[in-house]
Amino acid sequence: MSTDATPHHTPAAPDTPDTPDTPDTPDAPDALGTSLLRLARASIATALGRRMDAADDTPGLQAPGACFVTLTQAGQLRGCIGSLQARRSLLADVQANAVAAALHDSRFAPLSLAELDHTDIEVSVLSAMQAMHFASETDALAQLRPGVDGLVFEFGPHRSTFLPQVWAQLPDARDFMARLKRKAGLSANFWDADVRLQRYTVQPWHEQPPTGRN
Repeated sequence: MSTDATPHHTPAAPDTPDTPDTPDTPDAPDALGTSLLRLARASIATALGRRMDAADDTPGLQAPGACFVTLTQAGQLRGCIGSLQARRSLLADVQANAVAAALHDSRFAPLSLAELDHTDIEVSVLSAMQAMHFASETDALAQLRPGVDGLVFEFGPHRSTFLPQVWAQLPDARDFMARLKRKAGLSANFWDADVRLQRYTVQPWHEQPPTGRN
């Protein structure tokens, strides 16, 4: 990722606020997710020259929030950029990260307008960061919750993160940690008493065509 980056990237700071508040009704999370997906698609389309509007008045959008926007095509990653720290409203964050995932993920060529209609979008809103306390790598691994925890690894200038969705490809905690260390630019078997770990959870929403394309 960039400073606010992809699931495999260098993340932002430790003090991340809670997920934005939404009304205590059964439909609130779905309404927020639908809005975020439409805003992400509209932001990308507009940046590519196809004007597209999306409502921005859903409760929760103006609260501080951090999210990741992931783009896939036929199940293959096509771009992913996000924030680990809430520096702006969730509305501004999803709009900026959607455009960045489409146009500025250095692992991929910029998305074209012709590709957009067969590109699927997922938006993941992050919880607060939780510092982990552990006596050893084995202790840290035992505390991880596969399929639930996103993880930030830090050692000096080395940082990386995996979203919880990465557990689908790396279900073993030791493999998950090893790959995360490699993403940080360290060897898979590296460990040091000064390693810092923070975990978080996400609320993910994925487009369900044709609704996501409206």
